[in-house]
Amino acid sequence: MFGMSGTASPNYRERNSTADRALDILTMFDDTHLVVTGTAVAERLGVARSTAYRYLQSLVAGRFLEEAPGGGFRLGLRVLEIARLARRSYGLTEIALPSMQELAEEVGETVLLTRRTQGLVVCVDRAESGTRAVRISYERGSTLPLNAGASALVLLAWSPEAEVRRLLETAELRRFTPATLTDVDALMERLARIRRLGHSVTRGELDPDVVGISAPIMAPDGQVTAAVSVAALASRVYPEAEAEFAQKVRATASEISDRLALTTD
Repeated sequence: MFGMSGTASPNYRERNSTADRALDILTMFDDTHLVVTGTAVAERLGVARSTAYRYLQSLVAGRFLEEAPGGGFRLGLRVLEIARLARRSYGLTEIALPSMQELAEEVGETVLLTRRTQGLVVCVDRAESGTRAVRISYERGSTLPLNAGASALVLLAWSPEAEVRRLLETAELRRFTPATLTDVDALMERLARIRRLGHSVTRGELDPDVVGISAPIMAPDGQVTAAVSVAALASRVYPEAEAEFAQKVRATASEISDRLALTTD
């Protein structure tokens, strides 16, 4: 890296090596790695175990990590606090949640709020009905595939066509069930139909036992900023009831869109 004068300037990662290594440790956690060991951290960073433990103890002191009961380290409460603040910073959760809770109680199913960031579809928040012994649940912050699931398709359907095609052509389009679409042209046709309908319905495309019904939340500039969805066991939503569910989801999305417009006036 060179500065304005043409002389070599310190490499960014060298100037911030401690911060970079802390971030490297935090990104080791995922759905299958909820606890990490000092040995694994040392191997990941390419350092001695004593050095790895110094980084780990610094993160523990900052409450980003804590020692797990069975050994190793797990994410700490500070991470949860930051996640809560991140959701609040978007503002959308506070606006959407009352309407989502009303819909969840009305239909007796789980309601999701999702957003798309480039090639990722993320569950921002959820509302659950208290009337079901068995219900579908998605963790806040969990990611969903681009090509399967009602909310992902809705978020793509109102995005620029060229951008969507580029995303789909470069993404790994997994087949989760026999009903999952993985052909890009077929997906583009599907998205066009969703735009015409104003909502998306998927049955057994991400999970064979789940039906999803989603509608777009519009920002004041007319762009789709998020999606609100109902996720339910397919056995509880017969095909003939899909239209009624879709109407309720669309009404909720419209209500959230109106509230969003009021907050930005």
